[in-house]
Amino acid sequence: MASLAVCPGSFDPITIGHVNIISRAAKLFDKVIVVVMINTKKKFSGMFSPEERMDFIRRSVAHIPNVEVDFYDGLLADYAIKKEAVAIVKGLRVLSDYEDEFKQALTNKKLAQNVETIFMVTDTEYMFLSSSVVKEVGALGGDIGDFVPAEIKDDIIKRIRER
Repeated sequence: MASLAVCPGSFDPITIGHVNIISRAAKLFDKVIVVVMINTKKKFSGMFSPEERMDFIRRSVAHIPNVEVDFYDGLLADYAIKKEAVAIVKGLRVLSDYEDEFKQALTNKKLAQNVETIFMVTDTEYMFLSSSVVKEVGALGGDIGDFVPAEIKDDIIKRIRER
């Protein structure tokens, strides 16, 4: 049986930190599904549509053959069960990420007992990086070239300037 992991997030937009976690997960599992989900708790959520986010991810991870991209608007645990995933991979940047992710992992374990949550600590060079940082720096005219994959940089800058 092939091992499948789900790597969920809002990815609004995807950053090079996200790509780092996805590429590392792809080395551990036979298949990784990056699933775009809507996070209603995020302050700046919704700059890009789910379809745009999926397109950005596909372009950003095209070099990783065992990665697929999907969208789901429901419980992550239900999605993991439906896809027969063995793991949910979550990236951690700073200690404060752990508290929320730990609570979610416990909830997902209760709802999907056969699915493990794997925490991957981001490489130190990406610890400060988030989608919110990309949008904020871009909105203030800063260079986001070191924050997002080159394949999508111009699309992100264009949208930020339109707002």
